[in-house]
Amino acid sequence: MNNYETLYVLKPTLTDEETAANIAKIEEILVKNGAEILATNKMGMRKLAYPVEKNERGVYTIVYFKAEGTIVNELERNLKFNEEVIKYLTVKYTKQKEITQFEKLVTAANFVKEEPKAEEAPVEETTEVEAPAAVETTPEA
Repeated sequence: MNNYETLYVLKPTLTDEETAANIAKIEEILVKNGAEILATNKMGMRKLAYPVEKNERGVYTIVYFKAEGTIVNELERNLKFNEEVIKYLTVKYTKQKEITQFEKLVTAANFVKEEPKAEEAPVEETTEVEAPAAVETTPEA
């Protein structure tokens, strides 16, 4: 099995639910065809280098997976016919240096996914404490 990275850009006009549904659909295509998804990096909304289909921005997502070469053809065919995808690119990692870098990218993508968000952190209750009374000082003579 080979190591692959597929970057795709979704239209910026999609709602969060539609974006999540498209990501799940693409991952389902991979799993259904026998790929092993190692990580998914949802990079969010970013500015494009140049306008694509009159879009200045797009929702970037990267999927890292292991699969046979024939699966890439099926994935790219589905990405091509998906009207919500404005750009995509698949990279194959073959050399040992590339595979080492691939493993680092997968680890980083999994680390980002596992970090707790600020709003998920427990909020501690605070109690009000009286301010200390003012202390009078006398000038020294």
